[in-house]
Amino acid sequence: MPIKIADTLSAKDKLRLEGIFTIDKDQALHQDIRPLRILILNLMPLKKPTELQLLRLLGDSPLQVEVDFCHTASHESTHTDPSYLEECYYTFDDIKNSYYDGFIMTGAPVETNPFEDVDYWEEIVTYLDWARTHAFSTLTFCWGAQAALYYYYGIKKKTLSQKLFGIYEYQLTVKNHPLLRGFDDRYFIPQSRHTAIDDAKVYITPELQVLSRSEENGINIAGTRDCRRLFVLGHFEYDRRTLETEYNRDKNQGLAIAVPHNYYPNDDDTQNPSFIWCSYAHLFYHNWLNLVYQETPYNLLELEKCNENCAH
Repeated sequence: MPIKIADTLSAKDKLRLEGIFTIDKDQALHQDIRPLRILILNLMPLKKPTELQLLRLLGDSPLQVEVDFCHTASHESTHTDPSYLEECYYTFDDIKNSYYDGFIMTGAPVETNPFEDVDYWEEIVTYLDWARTHAFSTLTFCWGAQAALYYYYGIKKKTLSQKLFGIYEYQLTVKNHPLLRGFDDRYFIPQSRHTAIDDAKVYITPELQVLSRSEENGINIAGTRDCRRLFVLGHFEYDRRTLETEYNRDKNQGLAIAVPHNYYPNDDDTQNPSFIWCSYAHLFYHNWLNLVYQETPYNLLELEKCNENCAH
């Protein structure tokens, strides 16, 4: 089935070239099914590449998916044209009375700051509170996952001795979990972060279940047992060149940056980067959408009643 997005989103033409079907509002109204409604809070400075990456994965589904984007009103974006945000994005006031099957919150380049020092932290808190009653399943990744774990469960982050940067292997810790159906015993995922969570606190938090980890880098995916909240410490959505773009940016700025781990053949940055996480990325988002589709109430107004079963 196609993905329904705003006609003005920059990703639309690129998605069609890649064979990912999109439809407009009028076409969607003639399909006698209820689409899954997904809200994405895009915290990345370069919003258009993140849009494309996420829509590419959400669009690879037999379900009709309707996607809305939000940005923070309390922080002025310096890397995206304000007119584009005004045309294509909502703010919290626009969606606060709406209900969604799924809510995604991205990472953000603020991970070395204490959470409360981030200038839009109070707005993040507002979204996370809203998601308790207005979104069936909340999926957060990288800094977004760290922020959600901190706000919901008091799990703190710590600064790493060096940046975790590259493609890393993780092992599954739960058999036959619906989010990881079809995964091999191990999978690969890009990482690009200076911080990590307190794994020990996750393990002693009764509401949380660790779904994958590695001996070297700890937890990668965790979630509540009812899958209402899911946390990914990595970037399934990255495309082949995303880490290369970050690597070249830091090199050009004269920053100390190592060649991304397990990314270039023989660590030779003149070679074409390996793309060994693509199938896992598609499978992960396919599983998440299917999980949401199976469990979410048909009438989204019932989400407030479902809230009593959500971990607090």
